[in-house]
Amino acid sequence: MATPPTTMKIMQSVSPRSEPVQSRSIKRAQQILDVTSELLETVGLNDLNTAIIAKEVGISVGSLYHYFPNKHAILYAMGKSWLDSIEEVLKEIQEWTLEDMTLAHFIDQVVDINLRTYRQQRAVLRLVQAMFSVQELRELDERHDDMVISQMAKVFKRIGFKKHIRERERIARLYLEVTHSTYLVVVNQNERRAARTLADLKLMLTCVLDHHLNEPE
Repeated sequence: MATPPTTMKIMQSVSPRSEPVQSRSIKRAQQILDVTSELLETVGLNDLNTAIIAKEVGISVGSLYHYFPNKHAILYAMGKSWLDSIEEVLKEIQEWTLEDMTLAHFIDQVVDINLRTYRQQRAVLRLVQAMFSVQELRELDERHDDMVISQMAKVFKRIGFKKHIRERERIARLYLEVTHSTYLVVVNQNERRAARTLADLKLMLTCVLDHHLNEPE
């Protein structure tokens, strides 16, 4: 009996060829990431390839392959770097004196510090879209969600939520979905529209979090 053809896509490796240790190699690897960020913004994910990246960096495709085996490996490195910045923000939030903060002050601070990480990452919308749609990068998307939900569930307890961990995680997922999508909109808005959108975001967060703060267990 003939074996039916498989439609399963073989995933490409996203591991770098080797971790650069020399200063020159580290700078070159970072240059590749920076150029890819610019190209992701200008040409888009579908038209992005290693030939274009190598040309813009000013090296051969073969030289680029000494650092990354394919474009997905480059995007993975970009996504991992962005997740590292998100993790640093979450750690910083945990160091705040959350128990003493008013809800309004907490929301102002948490929105502002998170938004900075979105604005600092070039082509963040396209990168996030790639993390969601490209099979090789889905791990990053899942890791991002799990990280934000688990950490914000802890934060909610410290600001006064008297709820079971599962309920705090449910609220944290809602918080994630609302803030994450709004930040991706704001980074592409002009200053006036961004200010109005952020004001609406803070109003929504205030309504939801205040409700749960004042609700019994």
